Amino acid sequence: MPEQQEATTAATPEALATSPEAAALVDAPAAAPVPTLERIRDAARVLAPLAARTPMETSRFLASVTGAPVHLKCENLQRTGSYKIRGASYRLSRLSPEERARGVVAASAGNHAQGVAFAARELGIEATIFMPIGVALPKLEATRDYGATVELVGDVVDESLAAAKRWAEQTGAVFIPPFDHPDVIAGQATVGLEILEDVPDVQTIVVPVGGGGLIAGVVSAVKQLAPHVRVIGVQAENAAAFPSSLAAGEVRTVRTTPTIADGIAVGTPGRITFEIVRDLVDEVVTVTDDETASALLVLLERAKLVVEPAGAVGVAALLSGLVPDPGRTVAVLSGGNIDPLMMERVISRGLVTSDRYMTLRIGLPDRPGQLAVISAIIAEANANVVEVLHTRHGSDTQISEVQIDISVETRGKPHQAAVLERLEQAGYQPRVVAS
Repeated sequence: MPEQQEATTAATPEALATSPEAAALVDAPAAAPVPTLERIRDAARVLAPLAARTPMETSRFLASVTGAPVHLKCENLQRTGSYKIRGASYRLSRLSPEERARGVVAASAGNHAQGVAFAARELGIEATIFMPIGVALPKLEATRDYGATVELVGDVVDESLAAAKRWAEQTGAVFIPPFDHPDVIAGQATVGLEILEDVPDVQTIVVPVGGGGLIAGVVSAVKQLAPHVRVIGVQAENAAAFPSSLAAGEVRTVRTTPTIADGIAVGTPGRITFEIVRDLVDEVVTVTDDETASALLVLLERAKLVVEPAGAVGVAALLSGLVPDPGRTVAVLSGGNIDPLMMERVISRGLVTSDRYMTLRIGLPDRPGQLAVISAIIAEANANVVEVLHTRHGSDTQISEVQIDISVETRGKPHQAAVLERLEQAGYQPRVVAS
């Protein structure tokens, strides 16, 4: 473990001062994976001028679904749009003057990059961030705006990560890991402290999980102060490394497949985070992309909160009934950095999975006025046409026919059934191609 330096209590190099608590922690056993309460509270002091204390909102809708009060820890409203600023800032604050002079380097496709870049700017440290070539433009621009030098390398984050480590070896810059470091975990643990302070009678905390830094921090704080509180981790089904690793009793790498929750698409748990999760977390569950899309839509409509897919998986687990008898619950919304184009796709998918949008394929006689007839029938069923695709080239279309794909807004499965029935009664044979 790198040398532990005194923690800081201010945001600028000139104001950085040694705290007695931090000095006492320098000699703490480096091998202990769980950060002590003293370390976590020291992180809270250091982060006070750097990271926001994010709001705790309530959700009547989610309470009606779960049968118990539900609170939302809004890290999507954090500075840089994610909890990542906490761990990055605390790690950077503990670098020695010599390490600060060498600069820092990190690799990320988004939230970690912005957290490191912001913390480095506030602490007067030069930062280089490696990002994949295809990184979303808003995340790239935000990282640059925080003052970091950005290098675009590789098609995936693993290739950027390898490049960042080579840079550290070549230049002496300090590599800042996204989750598997005691200081990073202690910084993330401040989320747990705030939850217990804001909702002291909480019974269940639901946390998104990627590499495990956030849940390792949250559970470290919670189990030391309130061991009766359940802590449930949630992973994306297409990138769920923890369940197989926990079943095997050791870190395992899984092959990830594409997921809208790209912020938690990590194929290998951290060594330290795995040990903490294995020993302290009550359960890790998985959710599908469709469940996540539905949760994101609920947060937009019911809570008026913009959340990235990775940040919505905890709510997805609650909506899907994966956390039975939760009691008073806090769901951590870990981030809100969502690309507008991705948001458009996710909202569309959420509408489909909640039976509020369907696309029908219908064969029509190739003569004028047929589309108007179809539109009138749909309107009579109180559905709204939003898109029409018209073609004469379908493989199952007769020479005298055309084929249309018509997308309509609906109000649930009964309404969809009513629209189909109206069309069938008029002599058409609609086929649902998306619903």
